[in-house]
Amino acid sequence: MRVSSLYEDTPSDEAYRRWLERDRYASTFLRCPPPRYDPILTPIFTSWFASLGFSATVSAFLGSAATALVTTAATIGLQMLLAPKPPKPEDGKIPKTQSVPHRWWGVGRVRVAGAYMLWESRDNMLYAVQAIAGHRIQSVNRYWLHDDEVLLDETGTTIINGSRYRNKVKIFYRLGLVPETPYEAIVDAFADEAPGSQAWTNDHRGDGQASLGMTVKAANQNNQPKNFPYGPPSLSAEADMALCWDFRDPAQDPEDPDTWEWTRNSALILAWHQCFNPFGHKRDYTRALLPVLDMWKEEADICDEDVPLNGGGTEKRYECNGFDTTENDPKVGTNAILATCDGWICERGDGALLFICGKFREKYVATITDADIVGHQIQYDVLFEDEINRLVPKFTYPAIDYATSDTDFFEDGDAILLAGRVLAQDGVYQWCHQWRQARRLGKRDWLRLQEKVSGALDLRLSAINAVFTRWVRLQTPLSLPRLSGKLVENRKSTLALLQGGFNMEIVQHPEDIDAWNPATDEGRQPPVPPKPNVDDIITPVINLVQAKTSNGSVYIRVVIIDPEDDTLIPMVRYRVADADGLGTPGAWIEKEFPDAQPALGFIDLNTDVVPNDKLLEIQVAFKTSRGDGDWSATVNVTSTVDPIAPAALISFTQTAAAPHLGNAVFSLATQNDAHLRTVGLYRKTTGAALTTAADVIAQCTKVTALTVASSIAATYGYTDGDASRTNIISNGDFAANLTGWTAGSGWAWNAGTAKKTAGTGSTLSQTQSMANGDVMRFSFDVSGRTAGQVTPGLTGSPNVNGTAKTTNGTYRERLTANATSTAIRFVADASFDGALDNVIAFKETITCAPQGVWDYYAVPFNGSGVAGPPSGPVTVTII
Repeated sequence: MRVSSLYEDTPSDEAYRRWLERDRYASTFLRCPPPRYDPILTPIFTSWFASLGFSATVSAFLGSAATALVTTAATIGLQMLLAPKPPKPEDGKIPKTQSVPHRWWGVGRVRVAGAYMLWESRDNMLYAVQAIAGHRIQSVNRYWLHDDEVLLDETGTTIINGSRYRNKVKIFYRLGLVPETPYEAIVDAFADEAPGSQAWTNDHRGDGQASLGMTVKAANQNNQPKNFPYGPPSLSAEADMALCWDFRDPAQDPEDPDTWEWTRNSALILAWHQCFNPFGHKRDYTRALLPVLDMWKEEADICDEDVPLNGGGTEKRYECNGFDTTENDPKVGTNAILATCDGWICERGDGALLFICGKFREKYVATITDADIVGHQIQYDVLFEDEINRLVPKFTYPAIDYATSDTDFFEDGDAILLAGRVLAQDGVYQWCHQWRQARRLGKRDWLRLQEKVSGALDLRLSAINAVFTRWVRLQTPLSLPRLSGKLVENRKSTLALLQGGFNMEIVQHPEDIDAWNPATDEGRQPPVPPKPNVDDIITPVINLVQAKTSNGSVYIRVVIIDPEDDTLIPMVRYRVADADGLGTPGAWIEKEFPDAQPALGFIDLNTDVVPNDKLLEIQVAFKTSRGDGDWSATVNVTSTVDPIAPAALISFTQTAAAPHLGNAVFSLATQNDAHLRTVGLYRKTTGAALTTAADVIAQCTKVTALTVASSIAATYGYTDGDASRTNIISNGDFAANLTGWTAGSGWAWNAGTAKKTAGTGSTLSQTQSMANGDVMRFSFDVSGRTAGQVTPGLTGSPNVNGTAKTTNGTYRERLTANATSTAIRFVADASFDGALDNVIAFKETITCAPQGVWDYYAVPFNGSGVAGPPSGPVTVTII
């Protein structure tokens, strides 16, 4: 049959489409019909464009214009190679010398040199100032001159005599406070210059700019090559960078950066970069974070999850450390942060940011059906030139002075034999500093590559829910039968209305992507080349740090790689990371191990008892008869005494009858549990579901911590608020009349209520004793209302008015009396037709629980603060 014989008066392309449609529908095979054109919208858009003088150029532009909604990290392949990238970790070792340098910013713990702000010499002295961050930082921990790590003496500024630099170099730092303190030694050096031409003055404070300062005194002609073999010193430092808002901590205020804390948590760092980084995206956190704050809290908790290690102990699942400059767009930093947690981010239409890190959860799965798809392009395999049979994870390794290193690679031996050669790609996790974390990230990407299924879907607007979630299950027996029932990952979604609605780039999701066996998947620790110091003593390489418990105390197990040199005596030192609660570290405590014996390539070292339940910083060095070697990179560990969570409570109930006047009374029963020490009672706004004890702690106001007995099951009671409050209203239930009330025109008793009929505006009031500043709390019912409004208030000159009520319901008010307030009143307008009942009022005290509807939770804790399962919610309405 000829196509033209079917439709005589249609264009050839449309005639062919109609013929193809009939052929497909008549077929018994599962084949998709061609796309059908909307007979209504097509002419509408055609006439609209024509009326606007819509040119072919404009058509081409709008047809291709699209808005990206979803972003995932680019870590592999051409997309990664073409994308702008942050500076390499090696770039943090040498200060930039530019007339107008870019600003620097950083997160986590990094080695950074920044850019020179001052480089001047006078007589036999050199003076330098380097800006390392355009924001406040937490601390400066270590220093290097070129590749030599240097230690400072007890003054905190001068390099010790034991190094090649002797005492000829002094180092200073500033954290970026506002206002900041000038470098006095550098200011004094230029004080004798003419005013206006001084190279550095007290006005060069650098408010809000973290910086390093250095003074260098030249040696005599004979010693200069010995003291400074590499020429003028090049200073770099290890610094703990940005302070971030931890939205899980009620004590931290997003509007007050002084309450924020330093963190390596990838989710918290991403939130900071999106909303608070002065060089980031600068989104409004009230739009980007607050509408989906519970989601961000869950992801932050996942980043903080403890992942078991092969040799014992744990490490956090996802940590982030890195720096960037304003030379790059903020999205470069976003990509680097997402790469540390296998992250996915999506901007919703209202500006809210949806964020999901690398851990599969079924609740984030949407469904796409045949009806949602208008077109697709799927590749079920890859071309030879795109084949990857080996993936090499790359990360930044602090053990080699913050340089790029590889972990053990992932490879497909059969694919290598088939291809006849290794086709390798790098997995770039530059802001990842844990080699085990790099392996975990690499495995996730490797499993995706093994699936080999990728492509793009053109979706109708009916699939909008799938666009805003990370994982999609395809129910497509007609359009994509090979993928029907399969799970795919939404890697990038783009709003493209002229292409049907959305374009979604997908890859098939591995079913076992979260599988991780430390014994087989962890691999070997990357090698660390021996790096002798000036006394030819190498630096130890830490393999593992673990807190161990014994009889209620804690010691630290430190495992280092055997240097195969019996002359080296290992030393371990630790200090409390925050000794005073203000971020100031404590003093170092050292211990030597002259009798340490290697085994299986490692040396196992155990410290003495350390402080319980503290975040500790651990370092290791070697000692010989020639002197001491350099200390290793710092490893943090928490000295948890009891890692076992206590059992759930037997019961948790509210025992007092309503109404609850500024208080809530609870009873809880505990189990006989040796791990139980306290029970925390938490209060939060009602409605949000909680899943873990960590969520409870993060989202709620902590009311109290009850000390309980662990050896017996017992029942305890607690009152949140002031139990002495009573209702001061007389005859508030209007049981038989309006006695005690002064009723205006239209008010009358009716069936146990105070009834007001329409006609005249009037007041129902009751005299009460109040002082200036007294806060009066109210509760009352409005019923039978058919018109008008009634307003609670306090009688005086002036009157104090609450919010007008225009519907039936139970209401709560909180009003502050003035010096003239004499009565509690309800003012009804002329049209109000309704009734009042159950009027309650009392004077608020400072110990009253806050007014509102609250969910209470009880959470058991062990002696180390590890939370057990929460009990609740118990919902209480507090007047």
